[in-house]
Amino acid sequence: MGSPFSRDQLSPEMRERYGLDKRRSTTVVIAIVAIAAFLGAMAYVGAMLLRGDVQFLLLRWTVVQDDRADATFEVRRDGDDAVVCVLRAQDSKRIDVGYVEIDIPPGEDYTLVNYSLRTVAPAYTVEVLTCARPDELRSPGPQFPPGIAVPEQPWTSS
Repeated sequence: MGSPFSRDQLSPEMRERYGLDKRRSTTVVIAIVAIAAFLGAMAYVGAMLLRGDVQFLLLRWTVVQDDRADATFEVRRDGDDAVVCVLRAQDSKRIDVGYVEIDIPPGEDYTLVNYSLRTVAPAYTVEVLTCARPDELRSPGPQFPPGIAVPEQPWTSS
């Protein structure tokens, strides 16, 4: 509810005493700063949305030997970007038996990756946890039982 008096009804002394003669410059400055912050946030969100995402898809995996699982997956990304993909193998109790971070250098927009993953026990499942630019990689690390080391990668015949 507004004041029962209009600004024009008050004497100059009353307007000065109660701050009614002050310019609304602080309000204008605050409004401009708020609008600039909003536009900046929208520009940032727009830039993040326009930046190409990294897409990946596990096509197939096969347990070849007790210490080896082969995986084939595809990666779609902006060809100018390097990408890191995390590949994990687990046993039937969902305990990690193989884990590797695969570096994919800049190149084609579409990359088909065939990888022979060394495992410490027969794999029950193999999955690509994520593929992302190195500075955006967010993935859980290897979760091997105590006393079990992450096997050296990649698998090679000894």
